[in-house]
Amino acid sequence: MKLVRASTGDVLAADLRTARTAWARMRGLMGRTEMPGSGLLIEPADSIHTFFMRMPIDVIFLARDGRVLKLCRMVYPWRICLAPWGARAVLEMRAGFIERHGLVPGERLEMRDKEQP
Repeated sequence: MKLVRASTGDVLAADLRTARTAWARMRGLMGRTEMPGSGLLIEPADSIHTFFMRMPIDVIFLARDGRVLKLCRMVYPWRICLAPWGARAVLEMRAGFIERHGLVPGERLEMRDKEQP
């Protein structure tokens, strides 16, 4: 999948991986030393932890419609991020992603198949 800023169509992440099964959501990024692809979309999800992770990440909580509800920058291992009311999915991205792309609460992100324009 790819992650796209809805307002401009800009591709923010070209190789977004997904965790939709119970096992994949539970495992997440635990034990990994680097991010798989461009980042990880965990869905459904309401909160995350970084226990047993080996790298800091940026965390983006999304509503069902892809609206950014909450941004957590540079979340280090052994932390918990609680989701705001209405969160349906979580993006776990490389540390610095939020700052690099200037993401703000309220904007909408879309997940598209790689083949989609």
